[in-house]
Amino acid sequence: MGRTTVVFVTLVANLAWWPATALGQNEEWPRLALVPVVDGIDQPTHIANAGDGTGRLFLVEQPGTVRLLKDGALLDVAFLDIRDRVQAGGEQGLLSIAFPPDFASSQRFYVYYTDLGGDLVISRFLVTEDPDSADPASEALILRQPHPSFANHNGGQLAFGPDGYLYIGTGDGGGAGDPFENAQSRGVLLGKLLRLDVGSGVEPYAIPLDNPFVGVEGARPELWATGLRNPWRFSFDAATGDLYIADVGQDRFEEVDVQAAAAGGGQNYGWPIMEGGDCFRPMVDCDPSGLTQPVAEYDHSDGDCSIIGGFVYRGASDPGLQGIYFYGDFCSGRIRSLRWQGDTWQTAILLDSGLRITTFGTDENGNLLVADWLGGAVYRVIESPF
Repeated sequence: MGRTTVVFVTLVANLAWWPATALGQNEEWPRLALVPVVDGIDQPTHIANAGDGTGRLFLVEQPGTVRLLKDGALLDVAFLDIRDRVQAGGEQGLLSIAFPPDFASSQRFYVYYTDLGGDLVISRFLVTEDPDSADPASEALILRQPHPSFANHNGGQLAFGPDGYLYIGTGDGGGAGDPFENAQSRGVLLGKLLRLDVGSGVEPYAIPLDNPFVGVEGARPELWATGLRNPWRFSFDAATGDLYIADVGQDRFEEVDVQAAAAGGGQNYGWPIMEGGDCFRPMVDCDPSGLTQPVAEYDHSDGDCSIIGGFVYRGASDPGLQGIYFYGDFCSGRIRSLRWQGDTWQTAILLDSGLRITTFGTDENGNLLVADWLGGAVYRVIESPF
């Protein structure tokens, strides 16, 4: 299904828009359109803003650089260049960037990458006297997680929660069916969501005392949630603090998990006992009791393959998108929506974008952005005026 490009000069000068192709969605859902923001990005994997009032966008490139979009222009010199220590290709590379709440004063930030040996690395860097340039030599290691010989399922997301703690999504270590049984093991960090205190002054990090497995024999205290396969992208609702995790499935189902802000941690999202809401190994005894089931899922029957988590829209520019969680798929390029309506979760396909979606992001105004890995471009997702 191709894209139809239309120019609406009266609305946005010199910007191409294309409206959503009708895919049988409920008329109560908004229609979407994409507005080009920037191109020339080398395999974008993440989009972030620093929340420092500068309006800059930080665009992570898989080979190991972070580019800056400033005042509408893509700067020629990278904000950060660590290609000399990043192994990139497939699911490996420089995967995300996160800015703590005190970034404007501390000028420190965090990145997630796979190193030359294939291990998962979380590091802190400092900005130089030039606010548009970070110092590659300032790297301080926060966490290195050895990764099995498989190159896939590296996780890749960093995000600071409403509580100011750093959350980290790790994959199960790769291979098919979690061969090392990492996701269900509380003694390893793979296949988990981690929660660290990197702002206390304790190096490299402190453990929040209310982490759910603190003091539990045989469990790593960093754990916040277990039973994840490859939580490539997760986000917090800026209004409610609710946590949305998009966990990439294996052969059958992609899923969205939601943890209410008041629920605390300790959830087990089921992998590899479950894939989506179904037993992963139907010939093996499968007991879903005690597991947190996804609120939404979809299968691979129509060309989808890997869920790409997004955001609940909380901007002011597109009121029709308010309160809706938007997410996509890497293979099909479809953008889906999710919302709580009455007493149930509703979902719909709103846009067949044709993009190779790798990530969503937001700017400082809460506008929703999406990246096309293959095309090297970033677009703004808006409510279509037609």
